[in-house]
Amino acid sequence: MGEVVLAAKVTHVPSMFISEQEGPLNGIRKEAIEGLRQIGDLCRERGVDTIVVADTHWLVNAGYHINAKPDMSGLFTSTEFPHFLNNMEYNHVGDPELGQLIADTATENGVTTLCHHEVDTLEVQYGTLVPLRYMGIGTDIKIVSVAGWMYDAELEESKIVGESILEAVKKSGKKVAFLASGSLSHRIPPNKDVSDYLFKISRPLNQETDLMVLDMWKKGRIKDFLEIMPKYAEDCSGEGGMHDTAMLFGLLGWDKYEGQGEMMTEYFPSSGTGQCNVLFPVTS
Repeated sequence: MGEVVLAAKVTHVPSMFISEQEGPLNGIRKEAIEGLRQIGDLCRERGVDTIVVADTHWLVNAGYHINAKPDMSGLFTSTEFPHFLNNMEYNHVGDPELGQLIADTATENGVTTLCHHEVDTLEVQYGTLVPLRYMGIGTDIKIVSVAGWMYDAELEESKIVGESILEAVKKSGKKVAFLASGSLSHRIPPNKDVSDYLFKISRPLNQETDLMVLDMWKKGRIKDFLEIMPKYAEDCSGEGGMHDTAMLFGLLGWDKYEGQGEMMTEYFPSSGTGQCNVLFPVTS
């Protein structure tokens, strides 16, 4: 029987790409990069076959969608932050078999989900590509990218998708890691001010709420967090509506999950948003 052997909430800030370039901003995100490197090391230590990423930079409008095309290689430039993230090479291999099994399982469980593995031109978004880069993932571990930004879906549906991912993995016979790729609060400052916010949060209230949430995770108060998550996502502009996070906790067991989050990278603000890398022990 297959199993999920690693689960985490991870950052994908494009300033990590700047951090590795020569110049005055070299090294600014070394802690975030180191946290992702450690998560990548754990994937290899635990014999992960496939990494499933819930990507809050992939917006979908009708149904849930999965990218599992065999050839995930190319050159990526962000349309959102082209001055931060441009001409980034990537080379990954998709897992069509697992992607289709997840889509079929989620659909059977009531959430229409489509897997795309024959559409060569379907791009992989940077919520998937950036964490994998700093985790050191090449073609040795397969990839499944799940859209994590739902235009008009309920968090309950994403919970079911998370549960379906776990169910599909158990059917698959594979060892799988799951990444919820997205920020905590995600209010980017106004255009006239944003250049001054590379190391700052957009609103103090967002940071205080982010830190409260992280404390809840570290203490295993997951049920309490889930009760406030919809309001938190709304009031603090959780990235992608926090659908990636709903998938994460759906996979972990939702309000029955009693694990405690382990900080792999301490909280940091970036371009007005709240970021972290947090590992969650898999107990189901």
